[in-house]
Amino acid sequence: MKEIKIFKSEIEDGVGELVKSTASVAYCSPATVQKDEAPLPELKCLSDAELEKLGVAKAENKDQIDLYYLESVLVSTGWNKNDDVFMSEATWEARSTPEDKQFNFMHNENDIIGHITGSYVLSKDGKKVEGDEKPEDFDIITQAVLYNSWTDPENSDRMGKIISEIEDGKWFVSMECLFAGFDYALTNKEGQAKVLARTEDSAFLTKHLRAYGGDGVYEGYKVGRALKNIAFSGKGLVEKPANPRSIIIDKNSSKAFVLEDTTSNFYIGDIKMSDTSTLESQIAELKTALASTEQENKEIKAKIEEAKDKEFASQVQAFESQIEEKQASIAEMEETIKSTQAKVAELEDALAKSTQELTQATEAVAEWKKKEKQQKRMASLVDSGLGEEEAAESLASFDGLDDEAFESVVALMKKKAVKKDKEDKDKDKDKDGKEKKENPFAAEASEQEATAEVFEDVETSEATMVEASVDEADELESTRASLSEYIGTHILSK
Repeated sequence: MKEIKIFKSEIEDGVGELVKSTASVAYCSPATVQKDEAPLPELKCLSDAELEKLGVAKAENKDQIDLYYLESVLVSTGWNKNDDVFMSEATWEARSTPEDKQFNFMHNENDIIGHITGSYVLSKDGKKVEGDEKPEDFDIITQAVLYNSWTDPENSDRMGKIISEIEDGKWFVSMECLFAGFDYALTNKEGQAKVLARTEDSAFLTKHLRAYGGDGVYEGYKVGRALKNIAFSGKGLVEKPANPRSIIIDKNSSKAFVLEDTTSNFYIGDIKMSDTSTLESQIAELKTALASTEQENKEIKAKIEEAKDKEFASQVQAFESQIEEKQASIAEMEETIKSTQAKVAELEDALAKSTQELTQATEAVAEWKKKEKQQKRMASLVDSGLGEEEAAESLASFDGLDDEAFESVVALMKKKAVKKDKEDKDKDKDKDGKEKKENPFAAEASEQEATAEVFEDVETSEATMVEASVDEADELESTRASLSEYIGTHILSK
């Protein structure tokens, strides 16, 4: 099969892929009871002898016990319920394609229940068409068999029920076909029918077809799809066909029928491909009107654009004025920021200078206080009996002591000096005029007593430093050790 050509307007209308992907039709409806349908044409049964006179072929390989034989109308020329139109020429060319194709249940290709064994053409007056004499309107009759023997009990019961219902007239057939193109069939309210070739100019009608999501109507015309390049691919057993004439004729294919009612609601009469001048003229008029409308639209758009341009220019001018004002304000604010930044820098420099001067002054005051403290302690040491040189050398030993502890040490030194002076005077009062020997044990006891007294005062002054840090405590301990050594060496040993 050839692929269907897709036109630009169909792509633009969004139906291009749909046209390409649906190059087949299978007419099937939900399994519902038929109601309010037009009555089927009356069937006139013919005998086997009459069939032989007509030259109607029978299904081959007859009388097989595992086959159920039947004939049915596969397709009729004309317009069906799905708005698909089977033109005489295209249908005639496909009259032999149904043979050896599948017979399925409800158009389900996975549920094959038989196959088609042959086909022939029957005119609307019930005559078998011989040779190449094509009638304008006709039916294609297919002969088929159903598989009547199944090893599976469930399948066997199911087929028995289907055959029984076929004999009761509850089932119909629905054809399946492939196609490689189509034209447009149109009918007006008066029933006049035309066919318009599907071209680039007319392809805009595709989106109006029911097969591609349209409503099947355009400008008062009913629009159908006239199929081309048809190949029948099988048929299905259905409850409600698209073609009301798709009836099952006879279960044993031993009798044919004549359709006495040759009129049908779906018969559109003689549709000729060449008779399209009226519709093409209307299409040309529509295109002219469309071109005129498009020109008017362009003029209206131009006026709208002009008005928009004027309004836009006015808005732009207003925006530009606002922008100039904003820029002036921004420039003024930038100058203010620069001035403020200069003042901040100046203040930061002044603050840094003041901080440096304060640091220097603080260090000078601390140095002055230290010198003053050293001078006072120097005077106290000299006053306690030390010479200036010795006092100067001992000052470093007292740096870690606070003033209270230092005063305790000085008081002890003074006391020691007074005691020594008294001892010197006592020596001079020795009765026998000889130098009185000093008891070394008494001296040692005196030194220990003096040292304990000094450290008792130092520890008393330390009580205010209980919360000192570890480093401060270590420094205090070092100072006490140095002081102890100094007192023992320079004071108590004299």
